[in-house]
Amino acid sequence: MAHSIPTSPATTPIPLKSLAPWALLVGLLTLALLYFVGAEQGATSLLSGAGVHEWVHDARHLLGFPCH
Repeated sequence: MAHSIPTSPATTPIPLKSLAPWALLVGLLTLALLYFVGAEQGATSLLSGAGVHEWVHDARHLLGFPCH
């Protein structure tokens, strides 16, 4: 008696052309987050006040950025 082994459906790779816009978006968001955590409220400040600094204060210390 022959037993059939269930096979999993074939997986198809995702083409790089469809991943490129998402990779670009994630990269830009990462750079923006890194800017706000690491450089905002410093010499290259884009926003006035200390609001951004207070929101990302703990993240600065966690990532090793000096802030005071």
